[in-house]
Amino acid sequence: MRPEVLKELERIVGAKGLIARPEQLATYECDGLTNFRESPGAVVLPESAAEVQAVVQLCARHKIPFVSRGAGTRLSGGALPVQGCLLIGLSRMNRILEVDTANQRVTVEPGVINTHVTQRVAAAGYFFAPDPSSQPVCTLGGNVAENSGGAHCLKYGFTSTHVLGVEVVLPTGELVHLGGAGEDAPGYDLLGVVVGSEGTLGVVTKIILRITKRPETVQTVLAAFDSTTAAAQAVSDIIAAGMLPAAIEMMDRVSIEAVEAAVHANYPLCDGLLLVELDGPRAEVDALMTGVKKICKDNGAWEIRLAQSDEERALLWKGRKAAFAAMGRVAHNYIVQDGVIPRTALPKMLKAMERMSRETGLRIANVFHAGDGNLHPMVLYDENNVGEESRALELSYDILRLCVDSGGSITGEHGVGREKQQVMGYMFSEPDLDTMQRVRCAFDPELISNPDKVFPRPRLCAEKTGKWEPHPLEVAGKAEIF
Repeated sequence: MRPEVLKELERIVGAKGLIARPEQLATYECDGLTNFRESPGAVVLPESAAEVQAVVQLCARHKIPFVSRGAGTRLSGGALPVQGCLLIGLSRMNRILEVDTANQRVTVEPGVINTHVTQRVAAAGYFFAPDPSSQPVCTLGGNVAENSGGAHCLKYGFTSTHVLGVEVVLPTGELVHLGGAGEDAPGYDLLGVVVGSEGTLGVVTKIILRITKRPETVQTVLAAFDSTTAAAQAVSDIIAAGMLPAAIEMMDRVSIEAVEAAVHANYPLCDGLLLVELDGPRAEVDALMTGVKKICKDNGAWEIRLAQSDEERALLWKGRKAAFAAMGRVAHNYIVQDGVIPRTALPKMLKAMERMSRETGLRIANVFHAGDGNLHPMVLYDENNVGEESRALELSYDILRLCVDSGGSITGEHGVGREKQQVMGYMFSEPDLDTMQRVRCAFDPELISNPDKVFPRPRLCAEKTGKWEPHPLEVAGKAEIF
């Protein structure tokens, strides 16, 4: 990066807020997806929205691409730098600005860690519902960028359900407020556009969150099955019975072996394991838990174990949330995806993945949010074996294509980032992608905010090309979305 630009950045964030030495930049060359790496031109660590705005205005003047980043736990390359870019690290903007339990609101900066919100409001009987597996370390700015979910999104919804408003620095350098403390803002839902936009529409500098009253009681049951198919059928039967658990999680034998070796969660060794959690009024939870146990038993569960204390329940969840990190116990490398399918397609999908594993000779470990059909297949491989990484990557894409064919999606919560770009075209037509690009260009006409993400090929804005390049179907009048 040019010396004069570095000097101006130092003026904005101070000497301690600027990182430019090559050996220091290596820390920021990837996010949780380590398959792709690129060192940024420089890193800044602003401490306020005003500093973020000044940095982005500088980028806009010099047309410098920038990428915002929190804890770097994203699993799709969404925080991957591009060559020569400025990386804006938000970890120092980590203050909880306001707690308003009377109105069930908390206002935070983007660098606040997910679990810190719940810790702050727990004494008042509240919690923050979205709980991605990385919640002890992931930050809320990243949760907003990816519209993160977690085990309990089955009942409580994704991050978008719990965000009331944001303050955003647009790629032009303008500071805007979208949404607000009220339940619903009038006009176009621009807040809904920003949540889940993967940092391509600007940098979020403040977030107004909705917190949730803690239920009267919580019960978690473990059920062990002889196959993932039987476990998946139990999931479908629970939902079909009209129950809405707080969470339904599934793990297969490979993931169980890894978790037991890592955290000793006291899971039974089986081919399909369910964790089902119910919460709410005690009488209702007791009645529903009886039904859940019966459904599991009817589907062949040979062990059904109800957690008898908060400590036992915490240990069950510790195993589930440690699954990704524990996979290093059983494989040198892995690629994790997060395709989505209808719940009724779970048994068929799991059988298909077993077949694909046999045909390719690559093991697939499954641990996922079974209640809402959000799969997390982990394709295991060894990068030291020539060609194995590329085969693993292609297998993971085949799984995503099968998700789309089953009526689902290529991502539920990890985002597209860099990793899933090439399968975006399998799910969306060119007119769809062109429409998305028009929205992006309205926010970022120079395409400097987290460039080279999401879209499967480079696309320009109308202002830069002089005209839109329409898809042939659009010309023929057959593109229904226009």
